[in-house]
Amino acid sequence: MKKYRAYAKVNIFLKITGSRDNYHEIISRFMKVKNLYDELEFILKEETDAKEGEFKIVGSFACATEQNTIYKAYFALKEATNSQSLENLMKKYAIKVSKNIPAFAGLGGGSSDAATFLKMCNSVLDLGLSLNELAAIGLKVGADVPFFIYGYDSANVSGIGEVVEEFNEELLNIETYTPQVEISTPRVYTVYREDFYNPIDGFKTDELKHTSSIEALKSMSADEANDLFKPALQEYPGLKDYYKSGYYFSGSGSSFFKILEDSV
Repeated sequence: MKKYRAYAKVNIFLKITGSRDNYHEIISRFMKVKNLYDELEFILKEETDAKEGEFKIVGSFACATEQNTIYKAYFALKEATNSQSLENLMKKYAIKVSKNIPAFAGLGGGSSDAATFLKMCNSVLDLGLSLNELAAIGLKVGADVPFFIYGYDSANVSGIGEVVEEFNEELLNIETYTPQVEISTPRVYTVYREDFYNPIDGFKTDELKHTSSIEALKSMSADEANDLFKPALQEYPGLKDYYKSGYYFSGSGSSFFKILEDSV
């Protein structure tokens, strides 16, 4: 069967604009990393060691199946569509994931896998769901999933991740590296709220929305570009050992990235 690519992303900038219940509202520029992706495909269960009736994911994952974003995406899609053909598909097939995007890295690997799985099912089963409908389902799995559903090269992402607006610019050549530091996103946000909370106003938000990624990075340092960098450094002091001049911090980490010279 066909292999589907689930691309990584970086946050060119990530600024907090306010809070909503237990969530933080953001303005962020997400950009696809074109040379870093997982690959997903359906394979027959008989080719695996799956038990009868088991939802089977084949791949290198540190978490239990029930915690996997693909598993959560399956149940969110099942709840939204009540599709018998979806159940039949996953009784016959396993989902195989060739992992290249590091986990707990701020690169969106889990969200991208979930989005790609939803789009695969929609295509293979002719479910007829629009991208907006898929994004609404994906949001139940994770705040970053809608960006990957739409498949934009670059987008302004706001709200808690559910508002995705394409930003028309050339895709940049991005180099990433990920230290062996496993970071908890909820923990970093908690530290931000407790010790660093300082949301930007609507004027700054609007300015960022209209600034190209290259110009945004030229005008900001790593901690200015990402409001989560300082909280992450405070909670995980070992990150300091990995920071290199000219690099920026993606999401809640632990990955760093820079734009390669041929993009500038």
